[in-house]
Amino acid sequence: MDHFRYHEGELWCDELRASEVAERAGTPCYVYSRATLVDHYDRLAAAFADLSPLICYSIKSCGNLAVCRTLAERGAGMDLVSGGELHRARLAGVDPARCVYAGVGKTDREIREALDAGIGWFNVESEAEFENISAIASVHGARCRAALRVNPDVDPRTHRYTTTGKKETKFGVDLERAEAFFDRYGDDPACRLCGIHLHIGSPVYRVEAYVESVTRALGLVDRIERVRGRRVVEMLDLGGGFGADYETEQSPVASDYADRIVPLLADRARDGLQVVLEPGRTISANAGILLVRVLYVKRSGDKTFVICDGGMNTLMRPCHYDAFHFIWPAAVSGEHEPTRRAREMDLPGLVPVDVVGPICETGDFFAIDRALPPVKRGDLLAVFATGAYGMSMANHYNSQPLPTEVMVDGDRLTRIRRAETYDDLTGPERNPEVLVEGGTKAHGHEGTKGRSESSVSS
Repeated sequence: MDHFRYHEGELWCDELRASEVAERAGTPCYVYSRATLVDHYDRLAAAFADLSPLICYSIKSCGNLAVCRTLAERGAGMDLVSGGELHRARLAGVDPARCVYAGVGKTDREIREALDAGIGWFNVESEAEFENISAIASVHGARCRAALRVNPDVDPRTHRYTTTGKKETKFGVDLERAEAFFDRYGDDPACRLCGIHLHIGSPVYRVEAYVESVTRALGLVDRIERVRGRRVVEMLDLGGGFGADYETEQSPVASDYADRIVPLLADRARDGLQVVLEPGRTISANAGILLVRVLYVKRSGDKTFVICDGGMNTLMRPCHYDAFHFIWPAAVSGEHEPTRRAREMDLPGLVPVDVVGPICETGDFFAIDRALPPVKRGDLLAVFATGAYGMSMANHYNSQPLPTEVMVDGDRLTRIRRAETYDDLTGPERNPEVLVEGGTKAHGHEGTKGRSESSVSS
């Protein structure tokens, strides 16, 4: 259940009016519902309970510390892709041993930090990365565990920017290389290769895509263990990518995924296989909305533009992924109270408009030719299902400060991140630091001038 609803023409965030939230917090403002976060996590945990999975919330979807703490309190581990996310997980009170660390470009510093923290598993993306992790672990006198990210070559039928399980993506290795990978590195003394990691993309609405990828992965596990004559794969990480409800009746619920996936893995889980899930948007997307204020309504030719105080700097998904988000005024007449979210709503008096932001780019928009009730300067708009990849992708383009974030818990409103100030924008630039002065000059020019012949000879 999502705890955002209309009642008597007003949008409520749990037990608070959206208008009151915006008045207290300002706009643009991300609003998260604690009850929705908990409900989505608990439903997922219940659906997959027969596998006793380690559920590692994907921090990249929404990394606010209060969100991470809320999920950690429910028992979540964390899915990380950077040293900064490891830092967030630890501040949220999450044991690094309950974290998986993915990403194709882990730096040496990040690897050392993860080793020092006692990371649960590195999700390894290439031969070169495995060798580097092993070498660093050896120098540190540390031992770690790794899961090989495998591309099952399954098409999730999602946006090409978020398709990650095909051979042509930069992530992981294909099935054929995976067998050779285990042959080559399966006995490494510093980095124990003992898992398989899958992540085919996001959002994935076809449950069949998961069935196909898991089936192919299990075939790989059987081949590896048949060749090596013993159990090798102790952990199977199914990744994330489960869908969210951006428009009515598009997203399967957790039990729809579990009903097809659990039977494939139940026997192996009972036999000791650790199953890991990496949900992100399926927990956080519908647990958040973005509130923005209408600055101006502008008519140009046949177009009407609703210009808001938040734009592509605040929410990148529409312009970057051509993503649909349901948008509606926070206060409407009775005839315009929405009973469902959809691309087209059969209500009287709707007007096609472009909902845009203040950024100096034609691509700065939330919606194009979207039918909305009439709005005017000062009205409050709600952009729904923005709890995932909303604030986490917000940026400073046009020197715009990042917006505020708040969490609603019943009738309690807590600011969990203050809005940035202009001083926050320019702080790192105020004290320039000279790093090199009078450095080495190019050979044969003034760099050798004034020095003896012996001092420059080889």
